Amino acid sequence: MTKPPLTLYLAAPRGFCAGVDRAIKIVEMAIEKWGAPVYVRHEIVHNKFVVDGLRDKGAVFVEELSECPDDRPVIFSAHGVPKSVPSAAQARNMIYVDATCPLVSKVHIEAQRHADAGLQIIMIGHAGHPETIGTMGQLPEGDVLLVETPEDVASVTVRDEERLAYVTQTTLSVDDTADIVAALQARFPAIIGPHKEDICYATTNRQEAVKAMAPKCDAMLVVGAPNSSNSKRLVEVGARAGCAYAQLVQRAEDIDWRALEGIGSIGITAGASAPEVLINEVIDAFKARYDVTTDLVETAQENVEFKVPRVLRQPA
Repeated sequence: MTKPPLTLYLAAPRGFCAGVDRAIKIVEMAIEKWGAPVYVRHEIVHNKFVVDGLRDKGAVFVEELSECPDDRPVIFSAHGVPKSVPSAAQARNMIYVDATCPLVSKVHIEAQRHADAGLQIIMIGHAGHPETIGTMGQLPEGDVLLVETPEDVASVTVRDEERLAYVTQTTLSVDDTADIVAALQARFPAIIGPHKEDICYATTNRQEAVKAMAPKCDAMLVVGAPNSSNSKRLVEVGARAGCAYAQLVQRAEDIDWRALEGIGSIGITAGASAPEVLINEVIDAFKARYDVTTDLVETAQENVEFKVPRVLRQPA
């Protein structure tokens, strides 16, 4: 039986970013240096396949530091942690390695600098996301206020309208964030923004590739985890950029083939914590059913690399 033809648009950049790459490497190197088990507070990155792979190598994932023994190393996830967490680890004389993405750490430093200058911070982010909890936890309670939508800006109560700064979660939708920033600037003209965009290069690049690809596609799949903020944003960006059907899938087995009946083109991308092996698995699933022609939609090239902490580069 002849397979129906399908144009498969592949977004570039897609998948792993430098911060995710570094975080995974940190867990692997820690196991190599200190042996198993190594404890990891919160999922190192938001991807079940990656977490399960590290668990098989000897990583134990926990939600709180209290679940870790004193005598084993603990790693803090790429999303960042409140200041109280390393303080508690120090108080227990634990070996700990901070795998916070350097671009998240940059936002932490920025928030601290504004607070030191006497400014109250407004954070644009998602309530309950580990990165938001980590950034807000850099300062005493009440020093950082959270807004999630332009509507939230209207109801936020600040100490002094003249002494404000804002920071953002690094994995947000660029367009949604621009709307919230505009609302903040309209209500608080004196508010100070970051020197350089807080939304990270990888989030921005992946969203730009989706915007370029979406109008060409009958449907679009984003390979990523349901708890991955940047992956969920890619689905939203694809839908807004004109793709009639945009869905998040964790693996090839999650593809809803019935929803894709009759398509002539599909766009495929992946969130920053999705490994290439899962993207290839999805592509292979299409090749098994269709006569596929692949077309790369490249909007940027990435060559960013972050060093792992010094403690892992030194012999045990």
